[in-house]
Amino acid sequence: MLIGEVARRSGVSARMLRHYESLGLVRPSGRTGSGYREYSEEDIRRIFHVESLRSLGLTLREIGRALDDPGFVPSALVGDLIRQTRERIAAETELLTRLRRIDAADPDGWEDVLQVVALLQALASKSPDARQRAALSSVDEVPVPVEALVEAALSETEPNVAGAIRWALARSGGGPALLAKGLGSPVAAVRERAVRSLAEMPGDEADTLLREALTHPDAVVRGYAALALGTRGAADVVPTLIDMIAAGRNDTDAADALSVLAADGTAAADRIATGLVDRLAHDTGAPARGRLTQALAGVPGPTASRALVELSHDEDRAVALTATYLLRLREAQ
Repeated sequence: MLIGEVARRSGVSARMLRHYESLGLVRPSGRTGSGYREYSEEDIRRIFHVESLRSLGLTLREIGRALDDPGFVPSALVGDLIRQTRERIAAETELLTRLRRIDAADPDGWEDVLQVVALLQALASKSPDARQRAALSSVDEVPVPVEALVEAALSETEPNVAGAIRWALARSGGGPALLAKGLGSPVAAVRERAVRSLAEMPGDEADTLLREALTHPDAVVRGYAALALGTRGAADVVPTLIDMIAAGRNDTDAADALSVLAADGTAAADRIATGLVDRLAHDTGAPARGRLTQALAGVPGPTASRALVELSHDEDRAVALTATYLLRLREAQ
């Protein structure tokens, strides 16, 4: 079969067939009387073998080794190809993500594109200062896409930078649904960052997600959700806040949230004081009883005052002294 017919049937151009011949990959078995290349069935079969291996990403040199070396073992080469392909896919995926984020910023011109690229690079910088500046500047300059801010919020480990990113995310007006996905992360630190970011988000969507987080299996997630909802006036989180005080998890913040809720009126204050007193009656551990007693300081009203009078005679001297001190503060007000 002449080269033109081979090219037509195989889909490999005559030029490429000549290149294969120059490399020694596929040599036509014979020549016609006029000197034209003539390919046998075996030659054509080898051409298809070359094309099959090319489709796997092998170089022509690697293909030559694979076809001509009887002792060639493909496993190592295939393993390298798998690794290279994964690296290429990861690089392409990263590029696609970056392009989508630039597109989401809706830039007006190339200057805006360059600014978004610079901010995205700064958010991924190894320098905490650079990441913090990027978060703060994203509000006043070309806005960073919400998806990028959420990713940064879920991965940031520096407290000051994390605070700046959460602030920028709250100002962006979006992100609650993306943050909710972080609550399902298998990594506890990511779940905590997600709920803390949600806690600073305004709006009904964030409130709804925080309420759902109150039943989360992670106590840390439940706690931050309760703190956020408590400061927003949600009275039904009182039991969770009392649990946090007893357990010593963010107990100071939980007591502050109870104070906010207790300021809603005498009924609210008495209900919170009753909850703290009931918990005091069931908790026998000295540290927990001490924290619960201290929490009564921020609760106004007669129920809290009566509880402090009783606690001033408590068998636990530390609890009695704390209650006595708090009573004196009340009398001085």
